[in-house]
Amino acid sequence: MIKSMTGYGKAETSIDSGRLCVEIRSLNGKSADISIKSQLLPKDREMEVRRLIAAELQRGNIDLFLTYEPAEGQGTRSINGEILKGYCRQLQETAAGLGIPSGNSDILLLTAATRFPDVVNAQTPDIINDGNWPAVDACIREAIARLNEFRAAEGAILYRDVTEKVASILHLVDEIESVEGERTATVRERIISRFNELSIQPDQSRLEEEMVYYIEKFDINEEKTRLRQHCRYFMETIDNEPYPGKKLGFIAQEMGREINTTGSKANHTGIQKTVVRMKDDLEKIKEQTLNIL
Repeated sequence: MIKSMTGYGKAETSIDSGRLCVEIRSLNGKSADISIKSQLLPKDREMEVRRLIAAELQRGNIDLFLTYEPAEGQGTRSINGEILKGYCRQLQETAAGLGIPSGNSDILLLTAATRFPDVVNAQTPDIINDGNWPAVDACIREAIARLNEFRAAEGAILYRDVTEKVASILHLVDEIESVEGERTATVRERIISRFNELSIQPDQSRLEEEMVYYIEKFDINEEKTRLRQHCRYFMETIDNEPYPGKKLGFIAQEMGREINTTGSKANHTGIQKTVVRMKDDLEKIKEQTLNIL
């Protein structure tokens, strides 16, 4: 069964003096574009994690997040005095400029200043190390597994949608065949009507030659045959290949060529309307295949 490239997975584990949370999400992409959105992962482990993600998820725009919550009483915090003084001075000058009296608001001023960026520094030891790496690795793998479960569930929805659209196109090809015979009579009536307008009696052999010419010009048997073949190939690919997304996109392009040629040769209002419906189905197929792994 196919998978979507869109997914989300989350896992948590206890390490040393706190709790580590791993989140991973993915969106559709042409290749594996992996971003690690955390400073917690040691540089010497980054390549290992990237290889793991690429092997398990194949492709997509993939973001990995690691967050750590220390246990109560763990970790230390310090105040950057120089930065705090600078913020306080600017707040006092701004208050004075606005005519706000200082009064007893100094403590409020100090409290407000501590909330500015870089005033309070959290100091934590190296969170991920060789001792707890097996637990971290297992947590990352669990998050990836959950993302894959999400992808599989989304893939089932995609499969049902695109296969219904392919079946609809095949049905519309049958509809075209049911009205295709009308075109011959329509062409004949048009040519004879033109002769009548000009008050000319046509030569029957010449008329038949013209009929054959127009019938061959508007013939769409090859297009119908190739379109049916492309639809069958689409179904074989989506049913039998583990990661068919890119190939399905190429097949959809070939389907589009045959549908466009059918429309240009149609010369029949009913067929042209059916072609528009086929194009609508194909456009939805193309949109969905962009998200198939």
